[in-house]
Amino acid sequence: MKKLIKLFVLFGVLASCSDELDVPQQGSISADAIVFDAAWINTQIVAAYGILDGNLDNTDVWRAAASNWIYGEVASDNAYKGSEPGDAAPINNVEKYTPLSTSAYLDYKWRAVFEGIARCNSALIAIEKGLLTEDLNEEDATVLQAEARFLRGHFHFEAKKMWNNIPFIDETVTESQPNVDIDSWSRIEEDFAFAAANLGENAADMGRVNSWTAKSYLAKIHMYQSDFAAAKPILNDVINNGPYALNAFYSDNFNFETSNSAESVFAVQHAADDESSNGSTGNWGEALNFPQTSDIGSGCCGFFQPSQNLVNAFKTDADGLPLLDTFNDVDVTNDQGISSDDPFTPYTGNLDPRLDWTVGRRGIDFQGWDVHPGQRWIRDPNNGGPYLQKKTVYRKSQAGTANSTSAWTLSVSAININIIRYSEVLLWAAEVAAEESDLATALIYVNQVRNRASNPDDFVKEINRIVDPETNAVTLEVLETPAANYVIEEYPSFPDKEYALKAINFERRIELAMEGHRFFDLVRQGRAQSELNTYLSVESTKRVHLSGASFGAGDEYYPIPQTAIDLSGGVLEQN
Repeated sequence: MKKLIKLFVLFGVLASCSDELDVPQQGSISADAIVFDAAWINTQIVAAYGILDGNLDNTDVWRAAASNWIYGEVASDNAYKGSEPGDAAPINNVEKYTPLSTSAYLDYKWRAVFEGIARCNSALIAIEKGLLTEDLNEEDATVLQAEARFLRGHFHFEAKKMWNNIPFIDETVTESQPNVDIDSWSRIEEDFAFAAANLGENAADMGRVNSWTAKSYLAKIHMYQSDFAAAKPILNDVINNGPYALNAFYSDNFNFETSNSAESVFAVQHAADDESSNGSTGNWGEALNFPQTSDIGSGCCGFFQPSQNLVNAFKTDADGLPLLDTFNDVDVTNDQGISSDDPFTPYTGNLDPRLDWTVGRRGIDFQGWDVHPGQRWIRDPNNGGPYLQKKTVYRKSQAGTANSTSAWTLSVSAININIIRYSEVLLWAAEVAAEESDLATALIYVNQVRNRASNPDDFVKEINRIVDPETNAVTLEVLETPAANYVIEEYPSFPDKEYALKAINFERRIELAMEGHRFFDLVRQGRAQSELNTYLSVESTKRVHLSGASFGAGDEYYPIPQTAIDLSGGVLEQN
């Protein structure tokens, strides 16, 4: 699939299908010169894959990052915007639940997802032409339609979870469509159901979708509607008959060298240093999210910093279980206000080992680059706190291979962005079981995820820094000793449905932390207002920029960009 991304750069064929998309046609070719066969239509399918990363024009792509780190994590209790208060100011509004309809960030995200829809529809139109001209046979046409409809379902779902009231744009649309009183859920379901029924079990190329991918995504759509009865048989099929499995190492899900593993159900593919201009096939969406003032990623730019609340969630008790109700009572020790030149002792209490693959903490190895020195690597500790994210930072041993060297920053990586991991499939199945009071089954699925995380071979290890007295060159020796007091065990039982659901939701948070799901999970489960206001009541005392912030009714969805409403001639209505 990464080779196919390069192909996308060469072709880039697209066409808008309604005014509100406001996407100019690029790289167009006269229809008279086109043979609408499988090879040609495949280039259009590849173009639709190419916009999964949200990269419209290599300009501030993080506004539409595939990971949704702004809209799904900074908007939640997992992360702060980070950096300095005045940098990328529109994200401040997202963090404080006051996003504006005039935000260039929301406008870019809207245009990116509807550009993806436009590319899918262009492919579907081309398929119909191919059938009419007999350049395409029915069998090939059906598979190509299924792939295009899967991708169209994905883009519509991205819009749905962001804005809720959205138009559904299919290949027949020629004018602006309303976004109110539209049953977009059923249309999205239809696309994924068609894909699940008509795609093969094996993808044409690595990174492309197959029937199992479509089934998993269809189950996700049902989960977002709390339609557990519909999700259950699909999840059972994927778990019992599908090709997926948990990686032995949790960390392999965020390692460039283990991309597209058995746990990867659907991921946005990235490549580095190919023939694309300015590293455009790399992971531009995460380019800001590297340590400031370090050798990592050109020292850019100190955004997307984990919250203290999230770090506290990784504490465990003497039995290796999460502190479901009391995790935020006492903070995991941090170095806020402590100079990097002053001594600091990391937290010595029990911790879930996934913490140190998710969060960069002072005194702990940071992806082989060095022991995290603390505030020396933090752009503005008073604003963003003492922590750094790690999941999209490549290992030092991968520098020059896992990142682009042609872009303006070395933080443009080739690390894929996970959209669905198999561990999430298991946790959906656990949630369904708990909702049905099948506590034994829910326990099995949750414990599978926890058991994998307990693999001691994957624990972050202590580092011995050896400094050459003459050159000051640093050599890092990896020891066998775990870097912290990692204690994690399986749940012995779920005593009742309420406890089970609390444990499952907590497990989702720590397993998938900083991967773009948290805010949307809270919204779909109806927990956003209570959870986020509880978070703000404590966190606003630590982060001045959150003072006065609150989450109210109606904050579950983002305002539709005013530019889209204007371009639709008022057909679109504001949320």
